[in-house]
Amino acid sequence: MKFSRASLVAIFLAFTVVGVTHASDPDILSDFVVPAGQNSTHLDGSFFTFTGFREVGKNNLTGQTAAKVTKAAMAEFPALNGLGVSMAVLQFPAGGVNPPHTHPRASELLYLMSGCLLVGVVDTTGKLFTQTLYGGDLFVFPKGLLHFQMNEDINNKAVAISAFGSASAGTVTFPSALFGSGITDDVLAKSFKTDVQTVETLKAALKPKP
Repeated sequence: MKFSRASLVAIFLAFTVVGVTHASDPDILSDFVVPAGQNSTHLDGSFFTFTGFREVGKNNLTGQTAAKVTKAAMAEFPALNGLGVSMAVLQFPAGGVNPPHTHPRASELLYLMSGCLLVGVVDTTGKLFTQTLYGGDLFVFPKGLLHFQMNEDINNKAVAISAFGSASAGTVTFPSALFGSGITDDVLAKSFKTDVQTVETLKAALKPKP
């Protein structure tokens, strides 16, 4: 029996949601969590619906170097509170990168919809595991480990879907966490065995453009 790409995505999502429901977040003692100040009798189907992915693919990635990440986590989709799942759509411009980062509260299961991605994950011994993914491939990033993704195709974009075993996986992006969080130049210079001028150059490059 042959499955279409859309069917495979649906199967992936269904099994992912079932598989990661008990992966990280504590169990709740009710069917779902009603937001403070709301009455469950006044909720309808819209509470369980997220529409934030409707615009995915409509934006222009030309000239960008960083991946565009559209999240459906608890902050964006309150119905996920207590359910232990969340998702994100990652759009990579040609040659674009999702820089080294971690998710402290969840593992990530990435499904590459289209394109070509170089992915990598570093374990606690410092060993790097890399793989080149093509449309239809899956890759798992264990909870809390440093990882990255980069579009190896310099002419075409890539699109991926990520599922997380937490309603709020959290993200710590290393370039901004190290050089944009306020850690002193002296600490960074000594840690990276470089000089303050180099550190200041890196900090300046990471500042948001006006």
